[in-house]
Amino acid sequence: MILAFFHISLGQQLNLYWVHKIGVLATLLTTISGVVSVDDIWGDEWDIVLISLQSTAPFLHIGALAAITAISWLVAGYVVRREKSNFQVTVFLIYIGVLLALYLAPLTFTCPCIMDRNDLKPRPDVIGRRGAPMLAPENTLVSFNRGQQQGASSLEADVSVSVDGVPFLMRDRTLRRTTDIHKVYPARQYDDASSFNWTELRSLNAGQWFLESDPYWTVHTLTARDRSRIGNQTVCSLVEMLRLAARANRSALLNIRRPPPEHPRSRNWFMDTLWAVQKAGISQKRVTLTPDTDRGRVRGFQQTTSEKLSVEEMRQRGITSLTLHYSQASHKDIQEYLANNVSVTVYPVNQPWLYSILWCSGVPSVSSDAPQVLRKVPYPIWLMSQNAYCFIWITSDLVSFAIVLGIFSFQKWRMSGIQNYNPEQIMLSAVVRRPSRDVNIMKEKLIFSEIDNGVGSSEDLSLYPENGYASYSHGGLSR
Repeated sequence: MILAFFHISLGQQLNLYWVHKIGVLATLLTTISGVVSVDDIWGDEWDIVLISLQSTAPFLHIGALAAITAISWLVAGYVVRREKSNFQVTVFLIYIGVLLALYLAPLTFTCPCIMDRNDLKPRPDVIGRRGAPMLAPENTLVSFNRGQQQGASSLEADVSVSVDGVPFLMRDRTLRRTTDIHKVYPARQYDDASSFNWTELRSLNAGQWFLESDPYWTVHTLTARDRSRIGNQTVCSLVEMLRLAARANRSALLNIRRPPPEHPRSRNWFMDTLWAVQKAGISQKRVTLTPDTDRGRVRGFQQTTSEKLSVEEMRQRGITSLTLHYSQASHKDIQEYLANNVSVTVYPVNQPWLYSILWCSGVPSVSSDAPQVLRKVPYPIWLMSQNAYCFIWITSDLVSFAIVLGIFSFQKWRMSGIQNYNPEQIMLSAVVRRPSRDVNIMKEKLIFSEIDNGVGSSEDLSLYPENGYASYSHGGLSR
């Protein structure tokens, strides 16, 4: 489409077949509908585009600079024409403005990985978010085992409390997605997960859904033994998960969903959690709770908040740990929190490039659904010193400027040469040398223009391109 617009701006006709027109229209409609669908399904993920620029901006800048420099050939060919118009001036000014903006664009970049290697902080710890949910069903014992095997330094779980006071692990409000409740208790499949007692919860299968739905397309990598073990998983209690963490000398991050007010354990949820911690035999200092509520009752535990607060507010509330979604964790905010001794954990971090950015930003820990991916990142994907990038930036700008200046000069010289042709020069040049493409074009334009003016007709026209001659006759007059 962009190429077609350039052709139109240069006054060239687009001789398209109906197949071309249908193809272009179908592609355009497919692209628009695809973007609308993506926005509808993953609208909250647009923030990742801006965050990704922290990693890709230096490379996108060089690519954009190369593209704009190449376009200068078309722009110059249009601007240096003999026929001047306001539109030509507008095109020229827009092009120069875009070019200057690209030359100065790196001044606005915030790229954490443009830094000295000596300033790089230690590798961020990886927290297994619900274990390793890409390799096993989330919030199950086999998932937490996989998370430990993949190098997770801590384990994160979602905790609810049953009607008889047993803390268990469940992410969703209901049990429909991750259990077979539709088979065991079909009439209660839309009930709140905390409305079940522990005996009922224990009777549910919490692993078969993973094998059937294959949410991360990883089931084919499992062995027959792994599939059999996953297929027999049940709802996991908090005690079981904490015992596993204690044996492996791991820490635990617990996202507790407080029971609703009408729940029998709505006032005793903390005592139920404390009982599970004591029964598991793990030190309270290794357990972090969220959300940051009931601080008067929660003593001995580490607490973190997922609410983005100012440094002053965190000081007033005595908060020293913060858990943020990656869309809220800007480089500037991270630096401010770290400078005030506030520990920051970012979630969910599943891609090496995002992990690299946060590593360069100095984040001490990340929560990930893919610890098996991040363990393969021993070093940031790319790291460049400020001096090296400045050299690349300035050199690219100078090379681009020289090429653009050369193209405009060449197009000016080329157009001036074509515009100076007259009939006598055409005939003389045809005799002394082989005609160039530009000369042939000028010959055809000259002949057809005179035919259109009534000097001759198409029947009287004869061309001899092999000899460089063109002649026509009209009313006894030949030329």
